[in-house]
Amino acid sequence: MSAFGVAVMALGSALLAAALVVLIRNFVRFVVEGRGTPSPTLQTERLVVGGDYRFVRNPMYLAVIAAILGQAMIFGSLALLLYALAVWAIMATFVRWYEEPVLLKRYGDEYRHYRQAVRAWLPRLHAWQ
Repeated sequence: MSAFGVAVMALGSALLAAALVVLIRNFVRFVVEGRGTPSPTLQTERLVVGGDYRFVRNPMYLAVIAAILGQAMIFGSLALLLYALAVWAIMATFVRWYEEPVLLKRYGDEYRHYRQAVRAWLPRLHAWQ
């Protein structure tokens, strides 16, 4: 294996590890800050807007995509790269047509203000206050 291949695998491994940290950290945030879970069956009592959510509205979904991309790099798999794109398209559709209307109905102006300040998929450079 070439040095470039090893470097890509190492970068993919780091991306996968970082994605897992983000997923775990934000699941804990849902429990602690929101007093609930990310699951629609055990919804939060409060809107979660702290931690990574100060930079981007969907850090857990982005972490899932990053995990898939990390695996694509580790295995050199074009199929996994295409899978990541398909998963993102499905998630973006779900967020736009189900999750955002539910959050708007549940949290009203609090969510509307947050949605205006923090982008859905492209993280801010500075944390929203």
